[in-house]
Amino acid sequence: MSQRNATLAADSSEAGKQSPEQGKGGDLLTVHEVARRLRVDDTTVRRWIKSGALEAITLPHRGKRQAYRIKRTTLDVLLEGALPVA
Repeated sequence: MSQRNATLAADSSEAGKQSPEQGKGGDLLTVHEVARRLRVDDTTVRRWIKSGALEAITLPHRGKRQAYRIKRTTLDVLLEGALPVA
């Protein structure tokens, strides 16, 4: 198993731990969780969302930054190479 696949598998097992935002089934990931799995900065994930390269759900917010959640299936498709990232 390559180092990248081993890391993704380890992250998947960690992602099984549900946070309150994930709801039942753990189908939604935070920007930080996606960034960690893709080994990029949170800002990069937000840029992909804003440009339309990565589909996300926009949540109501009161803070400085817009809150997003990304479906696990969207990330899985991206990791399989089916979605080009800008």
